[in-house]
Amino acid sequence: MATKPPKADPVQDAPEVGAPQHAAAGLPAITHSLRMARQQMGVKRTALTLLRVNQKDGFDCPGCAWPEPEHRHTAEFCENGAKAVAEEATLRRVTPEFFAAHPVTDLAGRSGYWLGQQGRLTHPMYLPEGSDHYEPVTWERAFDIVAEEIAALGSPDEAVFYTSGRTSNEAAFLYQLFARELGTNNLPDCSNMCHESSGSALSETIGVGKGSVLLEDLYKADLIIVAGQNPGTNHPRMLTALEKAKANGAKIISVNPLPEAGLERFKNPQTPKGLTAGAALTDLFLQIRIGGDQALFRLLNKRIVETEGAVDETFVREHTHGYEEFARVARAADWDETLTATGLTRAEIERALEMVLASQRTIVCWAMGLTQHKHSVPTIREVVNFLLLRGNVGRPGAGVCPVRGHSNVQGDRTMGIFERPAPAFLDALEKEFGFAPPREHGYDVVRAIRALRDGEAKVFFAMGGNFVSATPDTEVTEAAVRRARLTVHVSTKLNRSHVVTGARALILPTLGRTERDVRSSGEQFVTVEDSMGMVHASRGRLEPASPHLLSEPAIVCRLARRVLGERSVVPWEEFEKDYATIRDRIARVVPGFEDFNARVTRPGGFTLPHAPRDERRFPTATGKANFTAAPVEYPELPEGRLLLQTLRSHDQYNTTIYGLDDRYRGITGGRRVVLVHPEDARALGVADGSYVDLVSEWKDGVERRAPGFRVVHYPTARGCAAAYYPETNVLVPLDATADTSNTPASKSVVVRLEQSATD
Repeated sequence: MATKPPKADPVQDAPEVGAPQHAAAGLPAITHSLRMARQQMGVKRTALTLLRVNQKDGFDCPGCAWPEPEHRHTAEFCENGAKAVAEEATLRRVTPEFFAAHPVTDLAGRSGYWLGQQGRLTHPMYLPEGSDHYEPVTWERAFDIVAEEIAALGSPDEAVFYTSGRTSNEAAFLYQLFARELGTNNLPDCSNMCHESSGSALSETIGVGKGSVLLEDLYKADLIIVAGQNPGTNHPRMLTALEKAKANGAKIISVNPLPEAGLERFKNPQTPKGLTAGAALTDLFLQIRIGGDQALFRLLNKRIVETEGAVDETFVREHTHGYEEFARVARAADWDETLTATGLTRAEIERALEMVLASQRTIVCWAMGLTQHKHSVPTIREVVNFLLLRGNVGRPGAGVCPVRGHSNVQGDRTMGIFERPAPAFLDALEKEFGFAPPREHGYDVVRAIRALRDGEAKVFFAMGGNFVSATPDTEVTEAAVRRARLTVHVSTKLNRSHVVTGARALILPTLGRTERDVRSSGEQFVTVEDSMGMVHASRGRLEPASPHLLSEPAIVCRLARRVLGERSVVPWEEFEKDYATIRDRIARVVPGFEDFNARVTRPGGFTLPHAPRDERRFPTATGKANFTAAPVEYPELPEGRLLLQTLRSHDQYNTTIYGLDDRYRGITGGRRVVLVHPEDARALGVADGSYVDLVSEWKDGVERRAPGFRVVHYPTARGCAAAYYPETNVLVPLDATADTSNTPASKSVVVRLEQSATD
């Protein structure tokens, strides 16, 4: 039997600290997964549900976007995937009686962990203006409320439609279609906060804003560089692919400010050897200073250019543009500046160069450690330069591999969830549906917060996610959201965004990935796109958590019918009845989805085309892959300060907190910790176990403070520190963003440590 959710909010400011681990997964991962699943779902439900995760006839894991192999294990899920499934398939329920017993002011004082542990939402809930209690409401009344507020707007651009990465292709396509028929491109999404920098850099350099490798390429690689990424916690199934690559002879370089257990040794829980010895993964660990990655790749590029025979001259001549200017700038790279920027030694960089020159097929994988800095876009451009030099794009076993976080975040963008849509996409929409979509660019996440803050946006509608906790500058964001006339959240579970509301608020409960979706035409399935451009079906099997739930496609269709009324030219009722009709329209609008309904029924789905990978064709402005030559940038650190990166604990996925432990880093029973190198801590006069306030410093002169963090002496890169988000999002200034992409610079926050009043 599943346990009941916690009644009291646990104390979170007194964590216990042990030694960090040097291997990931293994028997502890199995034990922890099953214990958490059993607590949430019970024994029988656990068995029935987990065996369908990521199977060809099952449902896509609601966690990360790592692709599934062709030949799948019976248990094709990781520890954090099991946690994600357990939280969605939980037997715990949040009913109208719960809201009657808990005013919003009470819920607003609870932790995100406690809110999430209460269980699945069961009814549409409405918070009237001036009230402190959500109350149950019919779906019809809920849509009326949204229609009332949208009708009162001076312009459709006063509404913001946010999307999280778990939304299916079908729901995402309908959602953007509704927003654009309404008349706005205000479609911010979670990509704006994570891989927007990747998309910006890749679109400019290779012409496609997605990775160029498939899972099979990892198995064929000679060298894999994993930069700014912790797959052991954030994409655990990637470790299986790295293990297979190593068995096939690949070398692995890890580039990270923190040593990560999963990249040291992987104990594959699906094999007898994995449960005992495991496999060492990293051949060279470059413990880089936060934000020094561009300088590292620039220096490697300098050495490649200067090494006779190292440049693939045929590829460069036939397929690239801008080499001469790039090479001139690369040759000027300075060793001393590079060592300062990276914190590495000359010997470490020379060893990396030896491994690069010995490889004929190289892949670079990266995640938030590269994308969330002011200079993230030039950093990723420099990674592309690095690969282009030796012809490592469009070759089996080689290419760019941005590892996406949420399970369909890449698919959402493919479906048109983008505030700056391509004219060709809008042309296709207009041709297919017969209305003229708006052409003006809309708000991304940061601009949406500014618009809410400044009273320029009055309705905020979120399709999934936890916007308030995921975004930067927490106090500014919360104040901005509270200025809205109406906030609406389509959700499966309770989170912080439900208690930081506009004048009026709605919570609309939706089906999860694990649940059956039956419409009038029969049982439905949805589709998702993984991090490598594979599209496949997802079919839930559990009975819905409540008879009052609607699917995301049904919610969008009913919303559109109520808001747009007779002026709509889109067959919303038809789309709600049968999702195959949605896929027929997607096939005619989105390139690569031709014959969508037939192709997605094949086991494993299908691969979207990728011109650089498939043809060595680069759809850029020059018609070739573009070398770039930006100045080298890296964060400067004032005396007596540290450079902070925000990160996840192991009991966490994005803003969802599964538990209060970070097993691999030796943290148990709490989250308010700051990891500091022992030498830096001594220089700053802060003892291991002492409590400090983290105070961020930025050019606007505003003091942003996160109080009561336990200092943990930890082997980070010198001058660098790390702490968990969303607790530290308060430290990230709203206007501290990446150039070009406007992604929050959450990985390079200058902070000082002040003795805490709680110490």
